[in-house]
Amino acid sequence: MINIDRKTLLRELRDLLLLILFGLFIVIALGYTKSTKQFLVVGSFNALMWVFLWKGNALISHLISARVNWLKSPGKSLILLSAGSIAYTVGSVVLLMKLYGLFWDIDFGRSSVMIYGVIVVTIIISLFLHGRSFLQNWKQSVIDAEKLKRESVTARYESLKSQVNPHFLFNSLNALTNLVYEDQNLAAKFIKQLSEVYRYVLDTRNRELVGKEEELKFLESYIFLQKIRFGDNLNIDIQLNGVKTFFPPLVLQMLIENAIKHNVISTDMPLTIRIYAEKEYVIIENNLQKKKVLTEESVGIGLSNIKSRYEFLTGKETKVEEMDEVFRVKLPVIEHIDSL
Repeated sequence: MINIDRKTLLRELRDLLLLILFGLFIVIALGYTKSTKQFLVVGSFNALMWVFLWKGNALISHLISARVNWLKSPGKSLILLSAGSIAYTVGSVVLLMKLYGLFWDIDFGRSSVMIYGVIVVTIIISLFLHGRSFLQNWKQSVIDAEKLKRESVTARYESLKSQVNPHFLFNSLNALTNLVYEDQNLAAKFIKQLSEVYRYVLDTRNRELVGKEEELKFLESYIFLQKIRFGDNLNIDIQLNGVKTFFPPLVLQMLIENAIKHNVISTDMPLTIRIYAEKEYVIIENNLQKKKVLTEESVGIGLSNIKSRYEFLTGKETKVEEMDEVFRVKLPVIEHIDSL
């Protein structure tokens, strides 16, 4: 069932009334008032023609715009809208003429000036409105692209900063110090994994998207460092086999880091983080056991930046669900880079 609020309904009724009155005014101005029958027949035809053309063109514009993205295919959108308006305008007038011809003996030749005038005016104004909408959407796409660029720069900076902040360095070096005395082989592996983390951060700082394999390979190094710190108290289960998707660099790491940062992790309260796919989303969820006091400074951009980046890249919403015992983030799957 379609829900239409009262204000929208009144506006639609007002528009219909204005179109009917305007159609009747044109009929009177052109002198189709020799008899009541002539006025009613020609007047109703002209009024319906205006209603069909303007409301129908508005509907076509809405349907095409909903299916063809202005940002991805601006030329295709403009061509489809223009062709659709012209085809509908001419087709609806011809159909209306045939329907009226079945019931009344109308000499449309005498009304040709009025009919052709309406068609030409409708097409010209429709093309003008489509061109105006095209320019407005183009301008908005430039603004959105610049906004994403700024947000991406901020995200890269914040991600880099989160990796090299004193807390991360302190925890990593403290763990390394203990390993040097306890297990030199493990210490050497720790250093290698730490270098892989920093290398990935630097290598992807100018990239908008990375493949799933790249992101997961980086996560292996990051998770290794965290497992040295938390041991079996931290469980991370990744099940993305067979899922084809791309990620903004470091997005999974940021979500894992936030889960670690905001939740208690201990022998009595282990933290489990799951990463898996469901329908059109990659889901990152953890059992919720919030810290009362954060021991590390919270990263400012967090989920809001991730949500805005995904909305721009996919046009879909990143869903965040917080329940009594589970915190879940749903990232839209990005299947093709060339579709952006």
